[in-house]
Amino acid sequence: MVVEEQAAEPEPDDPVAYFLQDMTFHGRSERTREAYERVLRGFESFVVGQRGTSLPDATQRECMAWVHSLRGDHASSTVASYASYVHRFYAYMTQVGTFESNPMALVTEEMDESIDTDPARREISVEEMRAFVAAISHPLERALVGTLLKTGMRVGECCNLDLRDVYLNDSEVQAAYDVDPRAALDGRPNSIYVASEPARGEVYNGEERTASNKRKRDTVIPIDSELKRLLKAWLAIRPDTASPALFCSTSEWGTRTTPSMVRSTVAERAGERGWYREGGDAEENVTPHYFRHFFTTHLRDRTGDRGIVKYLRGDVASDIIDTYTHNWGDRVRDVYETNIYSLL
Repeated sequence: MVVEEQAAEPEPDDPVAYFLQDMTFHGRSERTREAYERVLRGFESFVVGQRGTSLPDATQRECMAWVHSLRGDHASSTVASYASYVHRFYAYMTQVGTFESNPMALVTEEMDESIDTDPARREISVEEMRAFVAAISHPLERALVGTLLKTGMRVGECCNLDLRDVYLNDSEVQAAYDVDPRAALDGRPNSIYVASEPARGEVYNGEERTASNKRKRDTVIPIDSELKRLLKAWLAIRPDTASPALFCSTSEWGTRTTPSMVRSTVAERAGERGWYREGGDAEENVTPHYFRHFFTTHLRDRTGDRGIVKYLRGDVASDIIDTYTHNWGDRVRDVYETNIYSLL
């Protein structure tokens, strides 16, 4: 009887790259992969450069030493998150037969630090946020930050906006941009349409997208006079490009802005005010996602209407969202314009 030789298990030259590729196949987002790569490359550098070993040969002692090196420079929740990344890396590589064991397993069990799944975020008043916006000078940055703060949309949704998704009732803008708004914006001037369809890696409106929208349903969000002013100032200098994108980079001329570009910009501007620190956690740092939290908290407190806030955020069930869709002109815009905070 002939016994077939068992297929050899994979022995990649770059285990981190192998793991990240499998994360791609499993559908993990670009942001998630970037976070894992940053942490795993840092861990690899520590293991090889300071401990003189390799990822497959690292022991519990190397893992403990690395975790200890993070303390003092990072919040405890961040330390726990980074350790969990390494733990998942080793667990996966062990499961597929590439590594023999997971040296981080016992370390994560014995750590005092834990991941805060519901962090208490930095409290920023409307007045403080107004000063933050006032300090931003570039029209693109002001329009991006203003859109996030005034609509509560996710950063990927903001980057996916096309010119056709914005209907500004302004003769100068309409003369400069001969683009017909979506049919869903007909009769709804000064509004933004946020679609649910765009998905990372797929072509949408003639352009491959770098982020996915996570809305359960398409949403129409009012544009108040301040956001209209910010968008008009941006459109006056927007690069003349073939891209249908509303927001285009002025450094990588004419290309659609990406979530990583926006996060980098917000981190830089927030850092100038002491609102961002590399290695800081959600409790400390102001990020694009913080703006969604800010919008939700302040508008909910002002309106007392959780339903409308959920509708604007795009994360409510179909029966509820239909109620607000049918009453959009009578209720949503009136409540929004009455209660949205001033930033300029």
